[in-house]
Amino acid sequence: MRPQQISDTQINEFIVAGLREDIGTGDHTSLATIPADNRSRAVLKIKDYGVLAGVDLAERIFRHLDPDAKLTIHKPDGSDVLFGEIGFEVEANTRALLQGERLALNTMQRMSGIATLSSRFAFEVGDLPVTVLDTRKTTPLIRFLEKWAVKIGGCENYRWGLYDWMMIKDNHVDAAGGIRNAVERAHAYQKEKGLNLGITVEVRNLVELEELMQVGGITRVMFDNFEIPILHEAVAIVNGRFETEASGGITLFNVRKYAQTGVNYVSAGALTHSAHPLDMSLKIVRG
Repeated sequence: MRPQQISDTQINEFIVAGLREDIGTGDHTSLATIPADNRSRAVLKIKDYGVLAGVDLAERIFRHLDPDAKLTIHKPDGSDVLFGEIGFEVEANTRALLQGERLALNTMQRMSGIATLSSRFAFEVGDLPVTVLDTRKTTPLIRFLEKWAVKIGGCENYRWGLYDWMMIKDNHVDAAGGIRNAVERAHAYQKEKGLNLGITVEVRNLVELEELMQVGGITRVMFDNFEIPILHEAVAIVNGRFETEASGGITLFNVRKYAQTGVNYVSAGALTHSAHPLDMSLKIVRG
């Protein structure tokens, strides 16, 4: 379920950086109050309703701090969870548990919120031949976690950055002096650099779409903030020549209407920027 773009190295670097930020010169409270060889069992308590995400990451966090940590997973990534359920149990060195607690919870809450919202988007269009995509509207430095959560929730990842897909947007078109100039320069650049990247071109109206149809040579046309009746017409104009994508103002409440226009893709920044964290806690079990 983890996207192939996410490497073990990237995950490990995140864990090290996250722990360094939180622990700093030392978890002085735990160092002062907990014997070094003490071991405890803790449970992840779900205090909300949604889709759980980040279990695999939490396991890596605890095993980074204590290689002998043992997890019993009751609800793997992608599971529907209810208030009061237990996500997993972890037995480990007590200091390690307490040091990793906040990093694990913070990432799981954020990822689970995104996975939950993504699952709802996916459900809304589940019977339609359309794919819901995320965007680059993510939190800096944890984009990989947020896109991971989107996949867990049942939607798909769009480009991971400026490097793996060319997206000619309105600013590029205006700065380049028009759609034709922008597309032709994109092709020339790819040829010069030996690249073979997909090319999306954003159009703002049917006039720009007609110009793009004359230019051609792209992978996908993105209809930005099109009203539904105009979007129907735009899809008909393209008539399968390019992939089609609706974008701009897509929410859980209107995604189905956009999908019903016949577009191949719907991209929604809301998947990541509007998701609310799922509440959960990690509690040591006494006795």
